[in-house]
Amino acid sequence: MPANGSKLSDDVIKQRINASEARVFKAIFPSNTNHHNTLFGGDALAWMDETAFIAATRFCRKTLVTVSSDRIDFKKAIPAGHLAELIARVVSVGNTSLKVEVNIYLEDMYTEHREHAIRGVFTLVAIDEHRKPTTVL
Repeated sequence: MPANGSKLSDDVIKQRINASEARVFKAIFPSNTNHHNTLFGGDALAWMDETAFIAATRFCRKTLVTVSSDRIDFKKAIPAGHLAELIARVVSVGNTSLKVEVNIYLEDMYTEHREHAIRGVFTLVAIDEHRKPTTVL
């Protein structure tokens, strides 16, 4: 909140959202796959949570903790030998919490093929030095 006590304008919030988008690339190696030779769901969730955390931290520059993953949709399996791009974007700003949408796109390493594979929404809460919720702005 600015020194004069007024709330940040919608334009400033939109600028912060745009500036905080996080993009992470991962190569899908056999160590990240399940018995179907596709990306293990637990690895995908961990990567999504981490990318959501990066975007949320870039947005508010506060200490944050993940409190929930609202919904995760696994639309397409990501085979070993592919790339995964994770894109996280703040989609909602509350008083003490942020919602971050994370999308994973699979990309073939040797062709131009790319498609949407996984989507999830994570809620993170800003906390103070006593681990109590504090304002995100």
